[in-house]
Amino acid sequence: MKFDYLKKYVRTEPDYPEKGVMYRDITTVLKNREIFKSTIDAMNELLQDVDFDMVVSPDSRGHIFASPIAYLNSVGMEIARKPGKLPCETIEEQYTLEYGTATLQMHKDAIEKGQKVVIIDDLMATGGTIQAIIKMIERLGGEVACVCCFIELPELNGREALKGYDVRSVISFNEDEV
Repeated sequence: MKFDYLKKYVRTEPDYPEKGVMYRDITTVLKNREIFKSTIDAMNELLQDVDFDMVVSPDSRGHIFASPIAYLNSVGMEIARKPGKLPCETIEEQYTLEYGTATLQMHKDAIEKGQKVVIIDDLMATGGTIQAIIKMIERLGGEVACVCCFIELPELNGREALKGYDVRSVISFNEDEV
């Protein structure tokens, strides 16, 4: 794949945060200015044929990638946050993670009816986080134009969970790949 060279910059931590999980640490990408720039450029390249007005990303790492993508495309950005972090009226969605459950919230006025939205995240595992964001965007009247992630873990079937949506990723790791 075109961007596979970026894989060597992602640190893998076996058995974190619990036994059996291969944690893909992006801090090694972020600290290298050239690789971080290449990562943003790669994600932006994947979106060149997508028409969108807004970027939405999940708390806490998705916005690291979403902010520069929003800037480069001159579109707005919203963050789906953990409960209690947003000051105005919110909607929320509970979802299942690879190793637990969580809840995300968005402001009720985050998305305007008919807005085309790209969801940006650092990593797609089971697709639960993204499913929750999709439900909130659609509940607010937005249209999901694309889902774009830096890393995909295909063995956890996130694409299957997001069937019917345009899902793109820069790199992917098999479960046992270090």
